[in-house]
Amino acid sequence: MTNHHTIVGFKIKGIRESKNITVEEVSERSGLSVEQIISIENDEFLPSLGPLIKIARALGVRLGTFLDDNDDLGPVVCRAEERNESISFSNGTSDARKHMEYHSLAKQKAGRHMEPFLIDIQPSEKKDFKLSAHEGEEFIYVMKGEIEIDYGKEKYILKEGDSIYYDSIVQHHVHGAENTVAQILAVVYIPL
Repeated sequence: MTNHHTIVGFKIKGIRESKNITVEEVSERSGLSVEQIISIENDEFLPSLGPLIKIARALGVRLGTFLDDNDDLGPVVCRAEERNESISFSNGTSDARKHMEYHSLAKQKAGRHMEPFLIDIQPSEKKDFKLSAHEGEEFIYVMKGEIEIDYGKEKYILKEGDSIYYDSIVQHHVHGAENTVAQILAVVYIPL
């Protein structure tokens, strides 16, 4: 499976430069450090959704703009055989979230307010996950396997057929249950 996460940093830098916004201005508007932004633009790592949302807001674009947005105003159909491109999100640490592969299900839909993903989750031996938060809401439906969600001080175990809907402003982390491969449908809503 091809991983196209390297386009995100390139797109962020391109949008920033086309709007004549400096890295320092993005840092000030987003609350992220200059070093973080440069590292993201140089594709040294891809952050979790939270920092990407902050950068999108700082640049005045939607999150989907970084995920290969097109201008299709009508319905968008995503065929299974066309879903081979993926993106991986990390939280800034070198080994973080490499166990999750995101497949965008609406990357060509212009003006969308939700980001639907099919996410393949590989087992992770890590136990002390770094939680993150961002504006909006998330809905997750477990299609295969079993996942664990750390949400605030709570922990939820979801099995095939289970779902959860939560406010993503609360610190959270989604990962496979111990030694479990899983697949989930996740819909992220981010207010404009």
